[in-house]
Amino acid sequence: MYKAGIKDVLISTSPDHAGDFANLLKDGSEFGLHLYYSIQNNPKGGISNAIGLAEDFAEGQKILVILGDNIFSQNLKTVVSDFEKQDKGAVVYGVKMNNLAKQYGVIELDDANKVVSIIEKPEVPKSNIAQVGIYMYDSRVFNLIRKLKPSARGELEVTDLNNVYLREGNLICHLLDWWIDAGTSYDELLKANNLVFEKIKNKQL
Repeated sequence: MYKAGIKDVLISTSPDHAGDFANLLKDGSEFGLHLYYSIQNNPKGGISNAIGLAEDFAEGQKILVILGDNIFSQNLKTVVSDFEKQDKGAVVYGVKMNNLAKQYGVIELDDANKVVSIIEKPEVPKSNIAQVGIYMYDSRVFNLIRKLKPSARGELEVTDLNNVYLREGNLICHLLDWWIDAGTSYDELLKANNLVFEKIKNKQL
């Protein structure tokens, strides 16, 4: 976010962990950021529910959403700059994962790399592209979230939100070179730590 020119950041977390983030990161000035905090009182409410907590913070502007356990090194500056010039729409990111994609939302692209479908955890995935936790939305997102219905597991699904933009023809997908979901297991967390350490050592971060 910092490299993309975004300095005002809202961290949305559960009541159990809010104090930990605040104690560690404080107001963000050490990192050149202005950090704010919101509490998702129902952590099982879904990602779209958490995004909805940012409405007052956004003040009618477009937003960039990054899930905290997603590790990647791609610079978002160009995409953010291009998105700011759009009148409306949304951006999602994907990564090729072979047989593991079905554990996430699966993005199907056509030959022109336009999004055809996004299906949450399909039994039979239509592609090997997993939807990752990086999203950009126009200012309409909060009204759209209010219209969402909870899924079978009781969540306001981010895939349902993204499909609203897809049906409008206002959804763009970019692919990452690599990505780690550090929240899935200790092995993935260790892998993320080692990878970030190497990136820092090689001055790539």
